[in-house]
Parts: sequence; structure tokens; C-alpha cells
Amino acid sequence: MKFSLEWLTYFLETEASVAEIAAKLNAIGIEVEDIEDPAEKLEGFRVAEVLTAKPHPDADKLQVLTVSTGEGDPLTVVCGAPNARAGMRGVLGVAGAVVPANGMKLRKSEIRGVESNGMMCSVRELELGDAHEGIIELPEDAPVGEDFATYHGASPVFDVAITPNRPDCMGVYGIARDLAAAGLGTLKPLREHDIAATFPCPVEIRTDDPDGCPAFYGRVIKGVTNGASPEWMQKRLMAAGQRPISALVDITNYMMLAFGRPAHVYDLAKLSGPVVARRAKDGEKVLALNEKTYNLDSSMTVIADDNGVHDIAGIMGGEESSVQPETTDVLLEIAYFDPEAIGVTGRKLGIATDARTRFERGVDPAWLDKGLESLTSLIQRFCGGEASEIVRAGTPPTEPKVIAFDPGLTARLGGVDVSEAEQKRILEALDFGVGADWNVTCPPRRHDIEGAADLVEEVVRIHGLDNVASVALPRAEGVARPTATPMQALERRLRRGAAARGLNEAVTWSFLPTPQAEHFADGDALWVLDNPISEDMKAMRPSLIPGLLSAAKRDADRGAAGSRLFEIGRRYLRAKDGSSDEHATLAVVLAGEKTPRGWSNGKAAKFDAFDAKAEAEALLAEAGAPVDKLMVMGEAGGQFHPGQSATLRLGPKNVLARFGALHPATLDAFDIDGPVVAVEIYLDAIPAKKGKAGFEKPDFAPPALQSVERDFAFLVPQDLAAADLLRAVRGADKANIVDARVFDVFAGQGVPEGKKSVAIEVTLQPGEKSFKDEELKAISDKVVAAAAKQGAELRG
Repeated sequence: MKFSLEWLTYFLETEASVAEIAAKLNAIGIEVEDIEDPAEKLEGFRVAEVLTAKPHPDADKLQVLTVSTGEGDPLTVVCGAPNARAGMRGVLGVAGAVVPANGMKLRKSEIRGVESNGMMCSVRELELGDAHEGIIELPEDAPVGEDFATYHGASPVFDVAITPNRPDCMGVYGIARDLAAAGLGTLKPLREHDIAATFPCPVEIRTDDPDGCPAFYGRVIKGVTNGASPEWMQKRLMAAGQRPISALVDITNYMMLAFGRPAHVYDLAKLSGPVVARRAKDGEKVLALNEKTYNLDSSMTVIADDNGVHDIAGIMGGEESSVQPETTDVLLEIAYFDPEAIGVTGRKLGIATDARTRFERGVDPAWLDKGLESLTSLIQRFCGGEASEIVRAGTPPTEPKVIAFDPGLTARLGGVDVSEAEQKRILEALDFGVGADWNVTCPPRRHDIEGAADLVEEVVRIHGLDNVASVALPRAEGVARPTATPMQALERRLRRGAAARGLNEAVTWSFLPTPQAEHFADGDALWVLDNPISEDMKAMRPSLIPGLLSAAKRDADRGAAGSRLFEIGRRYLRAKDGSSDEHATLAVVLAGEKTPRGWSNGKAAKFDAFDAKAEAEALLAEAGAPVDKLMVMGEAGGQFHPGQSATLRLGPKNVLARFGALHPATLDAFDIDGPVVAVEIYLDAIPAKKGKAGFEKPDFAPPALQSVERDFAFLVPQDLAAADLLRAVRGADKANIVDARVFDVFAGQGVPEGKKSVAIEVTLQPGEKSFKDEELKAISDKVVAAAAKQGAELRG
């Protein structure tokens, strides 16, 4: 929200500087995001008088002006404006000034052979409006030579962020009230308006939707003249980022920005019959002021007459009943709409307006009469006309909330001592009523006040958060116990482990484009946001791989030869009962070159499925998973290449990870060149360690005797997975076999058709005494017998 210092001081009597005001706004919870000083943009522009104006000797549409800046000799300026003439006063940009509209730096130059020492400026060039037909014409008494910024009254503009719980500060007057309560000035009283109602309202006004529109007030003003709004109003609106349109429109916008109270004005001649707040009918349409047509449904509140819908209530007016320069009779409307209903309608239609922002946060329900009187007064003041009596349909929810408050709670809960007198002053300055028994009556506009704790927040906020002393939390004696959860500790350990393996951590969005999310959904229903930050990112990710693929593609597009990325985060699946289901996951994507080309290895090597498997097993081991017990099985998912992927499982059903090369269709969907391999580890599927977790690892005790290695070569069926054979060998004698690994696989000459030779090195560890020959033979027999159950036979 933007407002000028001049506008603020219209409501607040203060001598504070811009810096002091900004500091106080930040201190009371109204964050200042930016301060813009228009005087800086107008530096180098002066009030000047045109002394002479003659046709340019070599250009029909140009004139050669002699211009006085009040000091030194007159300057020669070439100008093409049709209204440039001798005797007028305007704005001259001297050499060195920068034109705000286009950033052009002015300098002395020759135009068709005539020297020009600057530029006479139009309204648009100085970003003071849209007019550009000619140069600015100033009054005859404009002081020649004065800086135009000073003459124009350029005022610094504050850009503040208003939190959703403070709709009372969505107007300049509300901000002035907070600053006055904080001691930065005195709030000026609002002017009382005595409007003479000269005739009954000729239009029936009612609300047929008391839930969506509890109160709907209106009146007619006849005989208005819809010209331009006054200059001071236009300046304030432009400082707030609004474009002046016409007096009637500008006045309603001014009311909204000044007091946080949207209102609307209709051209009475374009209305037919009663004006009613009602629910829309399914299929009804309205052409809104943004020239878009919206389809409505029965959940939406609208303003309509006998001809149909004219207004999406609380959000945007309609084009058909909008006021025009020729409008003479108008209907003023000010209403209270249900905040929740406004929010739902706005999200359904995808419309974000200043009015919606205020109504869905909750406007002041008690300011209907005063708001309508102020609106009427401004219209009569600048547009003329006679006002009818007010029609009041419905009743606004103005029942005040009363909270029993203990002033001692401020010290106990807020951590700062504030005297009772000061607490009473602060609350009353914010329009709270404080009784002798400390029963506090809340103003209806403060929808955010629900209990005594909220009153403490108001007192401490205005008293000053800087006055709250920093106090350390109580600490138990002895060694501090860890605060991280087991999952947090696991994630930290995995981050270190992945980084140690040369992987780079990426942090990607939790949202995906719907097509990408559907590609990885495996038939599960997606979580799709109703109100996404972007229509391109509206599906919650069912996998972390898509985000990493997009990151790898960006790397490749920027010339990176290879990417080694990992991410730890959550994937979101829809549970069977429809509830949200988050799963902690680690994903890895390896793309591009594994090793660059070189004299020792020739061509660059690409990543393959075995690289993905190595990463999966290493990271699972880092997570504490029993890697030696994992089964390699298929069904990695349709996103993976069926012949170059697999899953790692503990038993047939408990999938701990999937890995492998991505399917060409997946690579096409993400427009990335292959091969690309990926890993996805399901951290919540890793079984917890049995027993009582301790803070220290057990002491390492090296074995007293040297280990013994024995080699076995087996003939096995071609389709037997080496991992299955290894698992069988390791389990043959768990007491003595401590490791087993494949060191050779061979198929070809000397090996029967349909078979392959797998050589395994088995490591045996004796305990208290060395193995005897018969013990080694017994262990070997167990190994051979276990392998035979997998269809293996010992080679001769």
C-alpha cells in the first residue's frame, strides 16, 4: 500500500521527518518496504518562462524558443509542442536532467542546425499524468527559476506492507491513528458532514442475501457534472499508484485508500427497477470493468437489477452501469460483505482487486453511514447535485466485543512493564473503550482482537517492541540434550553424506506444472491448489525427481557438461481417505558427463544405472539401512527405463528406494537430453534401529585373528540376479561369514548355453581360535548348499 507524506499529514499533525516516520511504522508492525522521493526524479527541472517563439527555419512542426530560467542569459530551446508560445510559463529540463518517463539524459544538442539547451516537458514525460498533447502550462504567477519539484509540492511516498490481520490500516487514516497512538503526532478530527436530503430515494434498495451482504446502504444524487477531479486528489491517487479517471470514480477510489472503505457509484440512467444484493444464478454472466466477462454461480453475491447483474459484490463493478463523462444522475452504494464469501468468490473467478483485498480482510461495519455521508459530501463539493434520503437495507454486524482484561498480563505475557495509565492511554488512542473495571470494548473494525492476549499485543506494539528485554529461556542443568528429531538428524547426516560423495544440493519448488506432476503420479490423485502462486505451479509434487530434472536442464542449457544434484524434501500424496500425506524423501539426479574426455580414457563417459545403484546403496547405508539384506526387484515405475532400473526392498513389499535410467518418454517430457539416471529414497520407509538409542557409538574392538578368504565360482542361470546369490551365500553361516562380494561374471566359451559364471569372494572371521581344515570345509559345504537352492552349481 502506497501513500504520500502530504496525504498522511492531512490526517496527522506531526513535525516528524520521513526517517522518523519510517522508523516508527516499522516499530509498530507496519513494515516500510520502500520510500520514493519524487523530488529526486524531478531534479534538474525548473519553472521557466517562454520569452519568444519563432518557427524553426528548417522544420515546419518545430519552434525555436528563448526561455528564461530567472538567472543568466535566456536559453534557446527547440520545441515541437503545438501550445508553446511567448509569454507562457512551463517546465524546462536543463542539460544533465533525466526525463522520468524514458530515462533519457538531456544535453545540449543541435536539432536541424539550431542549438537546443534542454527540453520543455509534457505531463507524461514527467510521469505526472497521461496528457501529452502539449507542454505543461503553469499559472502566470508561477515563480520563474524555482525548482519544479518544490513548486509542484512533490511529496515522499511510503510503500508499506499491511499484514492480513490489520484491515483497519488499509487506509491512510488508520495508519495515522496508529502513529498518533505511538506518540508521533496528533490525529486530526474528521470533518462532520451535514447533508441535506431534498427528496426520497427513487430506487428500491434491498439485500436478499443477508449472509453474503448483511447490510446494503445507498442514495441517489441528481444533477452531477462528472469532470476531472481536483489536482490535490489526483496527486494523492497517483502517489498511491492509481490512475485518475474522472471525478466520480476518483472520489470512490479516494475514499477506499483514505479510509479503507470501498464504495461504488452507478449511472442511474443505466439501472432498471430495484437494486438488490442477491446470490447469482448458475450460469449468469457479467461484463466487468476490466472488460472481461465472468461466469457466475449460486455461491457468489452480486448486485443486480431487473436487467441482470451489474456488480460482483465487493470485488469489481460492471461495465454496463459504469459512470461516464455524460452521467448526470448516480446511485451511491456502500455495503458490508461477508469476508469469507468475498475470498471464495475472488479465488473462483481469479480476480484480485483493491476492493477485494479490503473486504476479504474485513472492513469497518460501523462506518456505513459516515462513509456514505463523506462520499456524498465530496461528490457534491466537486460535481454538484442534490442528494436523496439514505436507504438502509439490512443490519451490519456492529455488536461490540467486550474483553475482561488484566493490565498485569502485559508484564507476564509481554515481558515489559507498562503502567496502567499508559496502557489505558494506548488502548483509548486506538479507539478501544476501557471501563473502570478493565472491561475493554473493541471497535467493530478490529476483527483481529479475540482475547486478552491480543490486547497485550496492542499495548506492547505501541509501547515499543524495542523496550522488551531479551531474556534467555530457562536451561536445565547438565549437558544439553539434542533437540533435533530422529528424522531431522537423519536428514542432516544424509546431507553431509551426499555432499561428501560429490553431489550438489538443490532446493526446488514443492509445486509443479500439472503435466509434470501427472507424469510422476503413477495413477495416484494429485493435490492441486485452488489458489496457486502461479497457474504453472499448482500441483503438489508427488516426486522430487521432476524438480531436479528441471534444474539439470537449466544447467545443461547454460553449458554445464554434467550435473550431480540431490535434494531432501517432502513429496505429497493423497491418502486413501483423502487427507494430506507427506513423505520424507531423498532424490538424486545424475545427468550429462560422468567423466570428461581425456587422453587416458578417450571419450567422455556417461552415467548409467549402476551409478544410480551405487548412490542409492551408499546413501541408504549412511541412513542406517541394512544394505546387505536388500533385495533388488523390478517395478521402479513408468518414469524409468524398464530394462535399466529396479527397486531396493526389505522383503517383497517394503520399498526403500528406486533407481535407474529414466525412460526416453520422461526425458522428452522434460526436454532434456539423455542418458539421465535418478534415485529416489523413501526415508520414512527405512526401519528404525532396534534397541535403545544412545549418544555414543560402541568402542571399536578389532578381531584378534586374521580373516580368511575363500573364492567360489558358480554356474548359475543367466537370469539369476547376482544379489540373490550373494544374499544366499551370506546367510549360509552367519556366525562365521562376515562379507561376500562378486569379483567376476563371465559368459561365453566354456560356459553352457543359458548359464553364466559368477565368482564370489567370501570373507570368514575366526573368533577365539583359528579355523581348522574340517571347519573350513564345513563352511564351504554350507555355502555350496545355500547357492544350490538358487539354482547354482560349483564349477569344477
